[in-house]
Amino acid sequence: MNSLQTARLQGAQVFLAPMAGINDPVFRLICKRMGADLTYSEMISAKGLEYNNQKTFDLLYVLDEEKPLAVQLFGNDPVALSEQAKMLEYRYGDALALIDINMGCPARKIASKGEGAALMKDVRLAGQILRMVVEAVRLPVSVKFRKGYGSGEDTAVDFARLAESCGVAQLAVHGRYACQQFHGTSDRELIYRIKQAVSIPVIASGDVFSRADIQQYITDYHADAVMVARGALGNPWIFADRIPALEERVATAREHTEVLAALMPHRLPSMRKHIAWYFKGTSHATSIRRAAQACVSLSDYTRLFDQMLSRQEVLRP
Repeated sequence: MNSLQTARLQGAQVFLAPMAGINDPVFRLICKRMGADLTYSEMISAKGLEYNNQKTFDLLYVLDEEKPLAVQLFGNDPVALSEQAKMLEYRYGDALALIDINMGCPARKIASKGEGAALMKDVRLAGQILRMVVEAVRLPVSVKFRKGYGSGEDTAVDFARLAESCGVAQLAVHGRYACQQFHGTSDRELIYRIKQAVSIPVIASGDVFSRADIQQYITDYHADAVMVARGALGNPWIFADRIPALEERVATAREHTEVLAALMPHRLPSMRKHIAWYFKGTSHATSIRRAAQACVSLSDYTRLFDQMLSRQEVLRP
């Protein structure tokens, strides 16, 4: 049974994409409350799990209210990936919705090791990984990949067919080549071509910044669901399809900061970038970003939020 059958699409289902260094459990929960149908963990290293690295396990902290969570693993060792997927299924049980294998990350530090998008260049190894992970777990297994690796290497349709033949339950596809990183424009028509080539659900990814983008993927390109990544940065309201007032922006950023400080105090510095995103486009966004960079303690952040509200008339979007 594939994961989209467990919560079958009624119109447009929208997911929070896995994003390294961003998808802490509090941010995921906020997106879930706003209407995200499924949230993904950050990229989790299979080797990190294998070595019992505590920092890696910290990325798997799951709040009750956000369950079930989709976990994304990365690596290039079929044995490690399959064994750690099995371990996660045993350890987290019903808290997990699916296991996703990353074969689309274009970051140099990932791809240079033969992981992430580099696996699109080694279809034999990619297929071995997918088959072994599918065989190791009862959970649905998905794979996220790109249009291809190098410019002009439009290999996604063949890669999709390979994944389906390996027993993968669903596909998540980003319409850029890995070499593009996030430059240029995502090829939305690619989603339609893959839909014509496979019988399993296809999740669209790439350049999703509004409800109109989501609807176009669903209506024009027949995506089964849409994955929001950069469009959710500082904007969990994309899942609710509304623009928040200043008070709600401040309240949401405050909750994010306070709960994160309580659960994972070592990650409090990450709120500096989140605050910059929450208030991007508002009056005095530059001064807010600079003030956030100077925040160290929870009281520093609290003082900043109080100052924002006291200057409400000049901070409105």
